[in-house]
Amino acid sequence: MADKRRFDLFAQFLVERFPAPRVFDIAGGQGRLNEALTRLGRTVTTFDSRHKHLPVRYEQRMFTLDEPCECDLLVGMHPDGATRIIIEYAAKHRLPFAVVPCCSDNGMPYNPWRRYLADLAREQGFPTVEEHALPMDGRARVVLGDFGPSPREPGAGPQ
Repeated sequence: MADKRRFDLFAQFLVERFPAPRVFDIAGGQGRLNEALTRLGRTVTTFDSRHKHLPVRYEQRMFTLDEPCECDLLVGMHPDGATRIIIEYAAKHRLPFAVVPCCSDNGMPYNPWRRYLADLAREQGFPTVEEHALPMDGRARVVLGDFGPSPREPGAGPQ
């Protein structure tokens, strides 16, 4: 059974790690991660094709690489078949991403799947790719990639 705290724990990690005010939550199901991030002051849009969802900002459709870039961070909590597109879209727009992978879309077991995703991020040009363990039961490893500080962040140097 999945840890009921997973959305709050992931949201807290994201807010502490990324100073990103606008977030795209890909394959976000009913919008529980959206709800948790919104409570922490982020503006979140969840993309998923579900018909039933929480009253959050929600795009009831599949997310594609052609989506206009109106975010500062891409995330996915167990996004299954949408995991790769999160990494590819983030690379295309030089945005950070964080995913908690679960099921692979190619039949790989969990650990090789996580390694594959980290390798994919490196191949897509992310200079920083790492993992973080959330303090929860179940699939709790976050794979994340970042291009470093953006010009609007403190510590980014001269513009």
